[in-house]
Amino acid sequence: MITVSAFASVPDFAKGQVRDLRVRWALEEAGLPYKTRLLEQGEQDSPEYRALQPFGQVPIFEEDGLVLFESGAIVLHIGERCEYLLPKYKDARAKAQQWLVAAVNSIEPFVMNVALIDLFYADQEWAKLRRPSAVEFMHKRLSALSGNLDYKPFLDGDAFTAGDLMMSSVLRILPEIAETHQNLSAYIDRCTSRPAFKRAMDGQLGDFREAA
Repeated sequence: MITVSAFASVPDFAKGQVRDLRVRWALEEAGLPYKTRLLEQGEQDSPEYRALQPFGQVPIFEEDGLVLFESGAIVLHIGERCEYLLPKYKDARAKAQQWLVAAVNSIEPFVMNVALIDLFYADQEWAKLRRPSAVEFMHKRLSALSGNLDYKPFLDGDAFTAGDLMMSSVLRILPEIAETHQNLSAYIDRCTSRPAFKRAMDGQLGDFREAA
């Protein structure tokens, strides 16, 4: 049985955003059953957990002695067992991998720069000075992504892949994205209307409710 680590509780703003959701979503797409290992506050810093995840983050993926961390790496691993997350045709497969890496390398850092300012430092003077340029850089990246997506249903055409799973997960971090890039808003809705996403979200929120 696959085990995915997750936090037992998080602040309200983080519910539905914690990165184990990405792994749950991939597992739901692949039709793979799993259970969760819920961490209480501070448990992520225990020697036992740090031996599995050196940075003390979630999620980790455990199956038959294999332990993986980093949601992108885990989604790629799960994709090996789902013919549309990572297509068998080599060129389509490479494109899916490309977009997954682009989501975490070329888009997420810029989105997170703004999100961290807004969530944790909004009242600090340095953050007020930094935010306009952070927003500008974010929207440059998002405009490039929007132009590439154009009117396609998904990043590489008509087929949903692991790249779309990761990209839409990143774009969900900031609601204001949807307000300024209409095709990205429709893209997020298209991806997150999938039944597998809804099951993953219900699973994460359900764990929070049960642990409360």
